[in-house]
Amino acid sequence: MLIGTILRNKGSDVTCVAPSATVRELLAKLAERNIGAVVVSSDGVTIEGIVSERDVVRRLHDRGAAILDMPVSSIMTTEVTTVGPQENVDSLRRTMTTQRFRHMPVVDQGRLVGIVSIGDVVKSAIEELETEKASLVDYLHR
Repeated sequence: MLIGTILRNKGSDVTCVAPSATVRELLAKLAERNIGAVVVSSDGVTIEGIVSERDVVRRLHDRGAAILDMPVSSIMTTEVTTVGPQENVDSLRRTMTTQRFRHMPVVDQGRLVGIVSIGDVVKSAIEELETEKASLVDYLHR
C-alpha cells in the first residue's frame, strides 16, 4: 500500500501552527483537534518544524511552566523527516518504528500535502491483513 492511499482514505487535512504561536496556543489546538502533533508552518505549505505533545512535556520538565508563553519555534523539531505519497507504507512503518516517530508529514513536490500517524499506519496494516484473510478464506471455501 502507498502513503497516498492512506491520505485518500483519511483526507489531507493538516493542522499547522505558526512558529510565533505560543506553546499555550499549541496546546489548545492539540486539545481542540484531539491530535498529538502539528506541523509548524507560516504558510501551510512549507515545513519549518514539527512539534508534538511529547516535545511539550519534555520542555516543561526541562524549563518549567515558563515555556507556555514562549513561541513554538523554541521547542519544535527543525530537522523534519518527511515521506512522499508514492512511498510504500511498509518502509514508513520501519522508519517510524526505528526512529520512534509517531507523525510524519507527507510532502509532494516540495509542498505539504498531508500527515500520517503511527495509528494510520497500523490501521492500514490491519486492513491489509483482513483483506488477505478474506481472500484466503474465500479460496479455501471454493
